[in-house]
Amino acid sequence: MRNKYRVLQVFDTPYTTARDYDFATEFQEFDWMTEDDVYTTLCDNGHDVRLLGIHNDINPLIEEIKKFKPDVVFNLTEVFNQKTYLDKNFAGVLEMLEIPYTGASPDALLICNNKALSKKILSFHKIRGPKFYVFYRSKKVWLPKKLKLPLIVKPLSEEGSRGIALASVVDNEEAFLERVNFIHEKMNSDAIVEEYIEGRELYVSVLGNKKIRVLPPREVKFGNIPDDEPRIATYKAKWDFKYREKWGIKNEFAGKLPNGAAKKIEDVCKRAYRALNMHCYARFDIRLTPDGKVYIIEANANPCLAHNDEVGQSAEKAGISYNKLLNQIISLAFRRKR
Repeated sequence: MRNKYRVLQVFDTPYTTARDYDFATEFQEFDWMTEDDVYTTLCDNGHDVRLLGIHNDINPLIEEIKKFKPDVVFNLTEVFNQKTYLDKNFAGVLEMLEIPYTGASPDALLICNNKALSKKILSFHKIRGPKFYVFYRSKKVWLPKKLKLPLIVKPLSEEGSRGIALASVVDNEEAFLERVNFIHEKMNSDAIVEEYIEGRELYVSVLGNKKIRVLPPREVKFGNIPDDEPRIATYKAKWDFKYREKWGIKNEFAGKLPNGAAKKIEDVCKRAYRALNMHCYARFDIRLTPDGKVYIIEANANPCLAHNDEVGQSAEKAGISYNKLLNQIISLAFRRKR
């Protein structure tokens, strides 16, 4: 297998651009850090890279593949027509075109985008997760007796902690009903309700297809968050840098783990990766309880690949430079089992 490829780097954009648009202006902005990091690094690695932004129209992808004839598509798409659950359809188009592409398959994207479905599959495979219940829009809402308060209420199919705030953690029926209605009405989304798991929040990145490698875990340190407040990765805690600075919230490599915890985390994440039929790379958000139990809270297919985000940082900690990481991801795209 040769080392240099024609790579079509594809990502979603908030507006329509020409197929030969260079995104030079956009790549100066923080919100485009991932696309810029990947593009710059792929070029540094010697690949012939073409950029393609997708906005509510799949035809430019088909046209660009016909014109550019890429060896592989580096898939960074997350939404289509403002719908996160359509990311699986984009991967499905690449499957139909029979072109190698990076990241998760359509079925893995579908499973991970539906938090209830992924939890059911993990539960079937005896992988621990919080007890949960789903409340669909237009259906009756009640406080399930089988769930133990406090609970956390989330959108069923959103990513990046969208819809998650301190108010998402509820400890009484009134707050529970109010938050479920908020998800239904304000976010126009079905809601999943989970038991709140107390413990350390860790992010564990995984690479591979058949041969799987678990990378060193990262941890969210909640700094100055008051003891009576829930320690969760809300949208503000993830993306509002002034808020993070105010409350001393940091993402760093996990501190000392209890005896046996590292091996337990590695085993659980490998089992979950296989159970969800993941490929290429993924990230698990887990909770490590004070008594050493490992709970998978979220399974993330195609997580952020910015140089300074969790996957990139964990790879470098494991001795895989960012340049090598992206080349390895491309190599995994060619070795995907069809």
